[in-house]
Formats: sequence, structure tokens, C-alpha cells
Amino acid sequence: MHWLSKKKYKICLMIPTLLVYSIFIMLPIVVAVGYSFTKYSGIGQARFIGLKNYVRLFQDEIFWISLKNTMVMFILAFVLLLTLSFQIALLLNKRLKGVDFSKALIFSPAIIAPIIVGIIWVYFLDPNIGIINNVLDAIGAGNLKQKWIGGDTLSPYSIAIIYFWQQLGYLVTIFIAGLKMIPGDVLEAVKIDGASAVQEVRYVIIPMMRTTISTVAILIITGVFKIFEIVQQTTGGGPNHLSETLVTYSYSMTFSSSDYGYGMSLATVTLLLSLLITAVYSRVTKERGAKGYDK
Repeated sequence: MHWLSKKKYKICLMIPTLLVYSIFIMLPIVVAVGYSFTKYSGIGQARFIGLKNYVRLFQDEIFWISLKNTMVMFILAFVLLLTLSFQIALLLNKRLKGVDFSKALIFSPAIIAPIIVGIIWVYFLDPNIGIINNVLDAIGAGNLKQKWIGGDTLSPYSIAIIYFWQQLGYLVTIFIAGLKMIPGDVLEAVKIDGASAVQEVRYVIIPMMRTTISTVAILIITGVFKIFEIVQQTTGGGPNHLSETLVTYSYSMTFSSSDYGYGMSLATVTLLLSLLITAVYSRVTKERGAKGYDK
């Protein structure tokens, strides 16, 4: 197998993967960015208009509403998922009675199609037929009823909670896999040295799981910016676009309004924003990691 180690053969082995990646991932992105500089309705030829779509975008009130909703969902989902999935993984990694059943129960929402997740939660959160408001009525607390979805305030928070519920088990599973990679003798030595559970997590487990934590964080960042089906099923972006996210607004402008150029400019901004947040997170964690090693 000496030939396999030669550089030219390694490059040859990589070519099929690079071709597939370029054709099915990079090419659609390049095409979408190209259309963002045009005016195109899906009929006839696309007409180049320069930066007019981007100028229009930053003057569009609905864009700012969708950006605000997306960032609310991102902050809430990121904080809840990163912290709680890690804590639950620590708990489920212990040899306790019923752990296997708990793992299956927590993971089960992750295998449900997002559109079905939206339907399930409509029956809980809908202001008119939802279980929550009906229960509040039944116990005489009707004054606490809210427009959990479809209103002008709570929709992004509710969608973030739904996304949290759906993704929790998946991320817990990744964290458990990371915990299994920590050598048992290291944890045993820490306990022998008299470290508390908090000290064990802070000074041993978290540093040794830095890569896993970063992976989960990036999955959350990219996942939030792809939330589509849940929004479409629960609110449809309404009323009057007040619960739109960047993805649903891009879809609405592209396929409902047939404004392909403007829709692609929204998609491009969404992509750039997710890449920017990912890059900032990676840079911050890398600097913190370097400082930790220096100490």
C-alpha cells in the first residue's frame, strides 16, 4: 500500500469527492449569489441590476423584522441547547436506573419530521384550539392566555422552544459520545485527588471536550438559520409577516412573489450572517483555548 501514501494518488482519491461537493454544494451557492444581483421573475431573462436588491433589502421593514426574529431564536436556542444538552448528557452518562429509556425518550423528537413537529406543537400553542390556553381557561386563569404563535411578540420565542425540543436529543447524543471518549483512568485519578463534581466538569471534562462542544455549537448556529418547516407549519410567517424569519421571508419572496433576485439577496445575507457568527465563535473559542493552554 506504499503507492497510497504518495501525494498524487491522494489527490486522485479526493477528486470525486471534490467534484460532488463543487457540483451539488458550491455551484448552487454561486448561482444563488449571481441571481442576487439581478431582477428575475422566473420568466424570460434575468436582468443585471447591480446592488439594487441589497439597497432595497436594508430599506425593507420586513427584512429587519425577520432578522430580529431570527436573532431572538438564535440566542434563545443557542443558550438553551448548548447548556442543557451538555448537562443532560452528563447525567445520562452515569450508570443510573432507567438511563437507556431516558436516552430513547429524549432522542425521539429528533427522528420526527420537522413538518410533523410543527403540527404537534400547533395543538399545544394555537391561541384558539391549543391545549395551553384551554387548560388556562379550565383552571380559571384565562387572563394568562397568550398568542403563543401567530401573534406579534411571542412567536419567535415559541419557535425557539419548539426547535430546542426537537434538537435536544440529537445534541445530547453527540455530547454523550464525547464523554465516552474521555479515558476512565483520568476521571478516576481526578476523583482520587479529591476534586468535587463541579471541579471535575470545569477543569477536566470541559477542556477535554472542547472539540465536541465547538462541533455542537456550530451545529446549533447553522441549524437555527435553516429553520423553515416549523415556522411554515405554526405561523406561516404571519400575521402580516410579523413572525417571518430570514429563511421563510427568502422563500416567500422567491416562490410566492416570484421575485427571485430579491429572494436570493435575502438568502445570501442569511448565509453570510451564519458564516460570520460561526467564524466569530470559532475565533473566540480558539483564543480562549490558547489562553487556557498558556496557563
